[in-house]
Amino acid sequence: MFAKAFRVKSNTAIKGSDRRKLRADVTAVFPTLGTDQVSELVPGKEELNIVKLYAHRGDAVAVYVSGGNPILFELEKNLYPTVYTLWSYPDLLPTFTTWPLVLEKLVGGADLMLPGLVVPPAGLPQVQKGDLCAIALVGNRAPVAIGVATMSTAEMLASGLKGKGFSVLHTYQDHLWRSGDKSSPPSIAPLALDPPDLGEEKGSVQADATLQGDMRHLALEGEEEEDEEVQQMCGEKSQSEATEDPSVGGLNPDPTDSKTLQEQMDELLQRCFLHALKCRVKKADLPLLTSTLLGSHMFSCCPEGRQLDIKKSSYKKLSKFLQHMQQEQIIQVKELSKGVESIVAVDWKHPRITSFVIPEPSPTSQTIQEGSREQPYHPPDIKSLYCVPASMTLLFQESGHKKGSVLEGSEVRTIVINYAKKNDLVDADNKNLVKLDPILCDCILEKNEQHAVVKLPWDSLLSRCLEKLQPAYQVTFPGQEPIVKKGKIGPIDITLAQRASNKKVTVVRNLEAYGLDPCSVAAILQQRCQASTTVTPAPGAKDSLQVQIQGNQVHHLGRLLLGLLRSSGARGWRRHPTVRGEKENRRQGLARHRP
Repeated sequence: MFAKAFRVKSNTAIKGSDRRKLRADVTAVFPTLGTDQVSELVPGKEELNIVKLYAHRGDAVAVYVSGGNPILFELEKNLYPTVYTLWSYPDLLPTFTTWPLVLEKLVGGADLMLPGLVVPPAGLPQVQKGDLCAIALVGNRAPVAIGVATMSTAEMLASGLKGKGFSVLHTYQDHLWRSGDKSSPPSIAPLALDPPDLGEEKGSVQADATLQGDMRHLALEGEEEEDEEVQQMCGEKSQSEATEDPSVGGLNPDPTDSKTLQEQMDELLQRCFLHALKCRVKKADLPLLTSTLLGSHMFSCCPEGRQLDIKKSSYKKLSKFLQHMQQEQIIQVKELSKGVESIVAVDWKHPRITSFVIPEPSPTSQTIQEGSREQPYHPPDIKSLYCVPASMTLLFQESGHKKGSVLEGSEVRTIVINYAKKNDLVDADNKNLVKLDPILCDCILEKNEQHAVVKLPWDSLLSRCLEKLQPAYQVTFPGQEPIVKKGKIGPIDITLAQRASNKKVTVVRNLEAYGLDPCSVAAILQQRCQASTTVTPAPGAKDSLQVQIQGNQVHHLGRLLLGLLRSSGARGWRRHPTVRGEKENRRQGLARHRP
C-alpha cells in the first residue's frame, strides 16, 4: 500500500477527547496490551497528530504520529500497527517467518506467498482468514511487515503451502516507514533459532524443495503472471531506492554512532546551542527571545544532513533545555512578559563556550525535502507579458499580431514606435509628441478624451498602451518549458487569523505558483516553529492547498521564504516581493509586503 509515495491531505494535533477514543479503540483491537502499554502507545500529554493522506492507489488512510514516528494507521475503519509499534510490542500479532531475500519483493509491493514461509519446529501460528499478522525474517523476531491472512492455518497446511498467504499492507523501508525516523529493526531473538529439518519432520506437508530448493520458487504474487519487465521494475526500483536514499539507515541520526537516537539528539541540541552562542548571538542582541534563539540561530547551526528535533531529545521542550543550561550558569533566562521567556545574559567566558570547537563550514544550500530526498530549491524566472485584446487588434495587426497574441513589454514598445513612424505621426515641431490618428484614439483614449486630446508625449502614449493591454505572465522553472498564463501572478499570501477558541493561526496560500510544495513547507515550519501544522485545500481556489501553522509565525515564514530567494540567487526579489503580510492587508487592503 505504501510502496510508492503518498499525498498528504492534512496534519493536525489530536484533542484530548480523541485521544481517549483512540485508546479505547486500541484496547478493543489489541486486547493483549495492558493499560500501561496502551497509555505508552497513545500518550496523554506528548504531541500526537493525525495525518490524513491518500495512498498512490487512491486509498484514504489516517495515520497517527507520535514522537515523529507513525504508530498506527486506519484504513476503512480498521486499525493497524506500524512496524515502529511492532518493534516495541513484537508479540502484539501472530508472527510468521520468511527469508531475508523475500523482503526486497515485499517492499516493492508484492504479497507474501505460502512457499516463502519458514515453518518453525512448533508449527505455524494458528490464525483464521482475515486475521492481521506480522511477518519477520529468519534470525530476528522483529517484524518487517504486516499483512492480512488470506486463509486459515488449517487451509494453508491443507494446500501444501501453495498460493497466496498474506495480503501485505505495510513494510519496513516503505514510504510510511520513511515518514518516521527511519530507524532499523531491533535485534530480537527468535523463539526458534533454526528453521526446521524437514528430513526429520515426518508427516510434514512440505517437500524438501520448498525450503532447501532454489529460491526462485519462493513464489510471490504476480511472479508467474507479470511480464519480466514489470517484475524487474518492481524489484530493482525497491533495491535502488534503498541504496540511493540516504535516509535508509538514518539520515537524522549519525549511523556511525552507537548511541541511542535520544542521546544523539541531546548532543546535537547542545552542539547547536553552543555554536549559536559562540558565533551568532552578540551582546547587543540581548535580551533575546528563546524562540528566536531556536528558530534564527540554533537551526542554522545544525550540520548538513542532520535535523534538530527537540521532541526527540530527553528534554522534550526548549524551556526545559534552557533551564538546564541556566543551572550550568551558561545563560540567564527571565520571563520579561507574561508567558514569553527571553535570554537576558550569557557568560561567554564559560568553559563550555570557550572550549567549543567550531566545526568547519561546508557548502550548503537551502533545501526543501520531497519524500526523503533533498532537492535544492531554485525559484522560477517570472516575466510580465501583455495580451492583445479585441479592442486593440487594429494597432497590432500591421506587425502580424492578432487577438490573443502574447508580447513582452519591449515588443509592445517597438511595435508602437514603428507604427507612429510608419504613419508619419511624430510631431514635426516637437519630436517628443505623437499625433493621434483614429486607430490610436480608439485604442488608448477614453470616450471623453477622443475630441479633446490630439497629441500625447511618447512616455504617456506607451504607458497608456500597456495599461489597455491585458496582463499575462510567463513562469519558467529550471529544466522545464516556460508556462504562459493570462492575468497577474498572485503573491504568496500570509494571513494571521484568530479562531473561535481565541487562538491565533498563520495561514499561507499560493505556494504552488512559485514551485513550493505546501507539504514540504509545512514539515520545515513544524521543525522551525515547533508548532503543529495542517495542509488543507485552499477555500475558493481550485487545486490549491494552504498551510496553517499554530500561533503567530509570520516572522518565521517571511525569513524562510525570503531566505529561499536570497540563497538561490534569485534576481529582483526586492523589486518583485512575493510575501504579503497581515499588517499590510489591514492597512491598505491587499498590498504586498516589502521586506
